[in-house]
Order: sequence, then structure tokens, then C-alpha cells
Amino acid sequence: MWSTDSLWFEVAIVSMIYAVGNMVMGHFEEQTPKVRRVGKYLLTIILICGISVLFGRTASMSLLAISIIPILYIHGYYLPKKKGINGWTGEPKSKYYEFRKWDKNIFSK
Repeated sequence: MWSTDSLWFEVAIVSMIYAVGNMVMGHFEEQTPKVRRVGKYLLTIILICGISVLFGRTASMSLLAISIIPILYIHGYYLPKKKGINGWTGEPKSKYYEFRKWDKNIFSK
């Protein structure tokens, strides 16, 4: 009945990661253009499926697991120590918006 030996498994895993990520962390991307967010998702699916075809599912899932390391570094060390921004809450908002090069005066629109 259930078969995981197709590329739809990789698509499902990446889609679940993005769905949960957008629900939990989407507020940090409020000023990112939608086209860039969709492009990032499609690029990730293409990359993971391509690696799965060329090198196998173990390699593609390992890449997804290893991608947590830079996230932990950026949010746990770089943002708090180098930029003075809480890596998990994005506060203070003014510094976070400056770091992302977004318009800090969000209420003037």
C-alpha cells in the first residue's frame, strides 16, 4: 500500500519542513518577497531530489540533517554575539530589521 521508493518521499519531507517552518518562524520573513520564498522552496526540492537521484536517499536526507548546523551557528552564536540580536526571537526588532536591510518604520506605510 505505502511505498517510499519514489521521489515523492523527498518532496513530502521537504514540504513538511517548509510548512512547519513557515508556521513557526514565518513572522521573521514578513518583508521577504513571496517570489523569493517560493523560489527558495523550489530550489530546495530540486536540490534534494537531484542529490537523491544521483547519490541516493541517504545522501539527500543527510544533507537535510547537516543543514541544521549553519542554522544553529547563525542563531546561537553569530546573531547574539556579533550583531546583538536574539537569534530565536529577533529582538530588538530595530536591529533585526537593520540586519535584514528592511524598512524599520513599518507603520509609515
